[in-house]
Amino acid sequence: MTHYRFTTRLALAAATLVTATAALAQQALVPAQSELQFTARQMGVPLEGHFRKFDAQVQFDPAKLADSKIRFTVDTGSATLGSRETDAELPKPTWFNVPKFPQATFESTALKALGGGKFEVAGKLSIKGTVRDVVVPVTLTQSGATTTATGTLPLKRLAFRIGENEWADTSMVADDVQVRFKFALTGVGKL
Repeated sequence: MTHYRFTTRLALAAATLVTATAALAQQALVPAQSELQFTARQMGVPLEGHFRKFDAQVQFDPAKLADSKIRFTVDTGSATLGSRETDAELPKPTWFNVPKFPQATFESTALKALGGGKFEVAGKLSIKGTVRDVVVPVTLTQSGATTTATGTLPLKRLAFRIGENEWADTSMVADDVQVRFKFALTGVGKL
């Protein structure tokens, strides 16, 4: 009888692990409900832009933050400021250098719960071949089966060599850039 109980417990533990892993594997970004925007300033005037193509691989369990992982990829060639002339410049080596660096990535290294659906996500941000440690403040809200992650990440564009040569002059284009995101996710457990 003891062997039966042990085998049953082992089978239940394995089934629980498989179910939890399957639930994490089913977490997905909903692109149609997600946004990745940025604001830069040129000669003091705000320029609003966004990325049209990005993706996420998420394994997030609010009860097990140490086991959670988040990876975002952004196609740098999908950046737009809404002007044909400006959009033609963004892929060039001076700005995003899309032929050499077609993607920017973020990979989490640690997640910290702050309470009330707020988290800090520490990780490595790689843009244009430069990797920097960043901490991203994230607020999670849930509605039905969708979890929405929102936040703003201030960046220094020159730290990533975005806008080199004559564009490194911060009186023309400010160094500060605000990146705002709203990512809709499915498959995230109850917060």
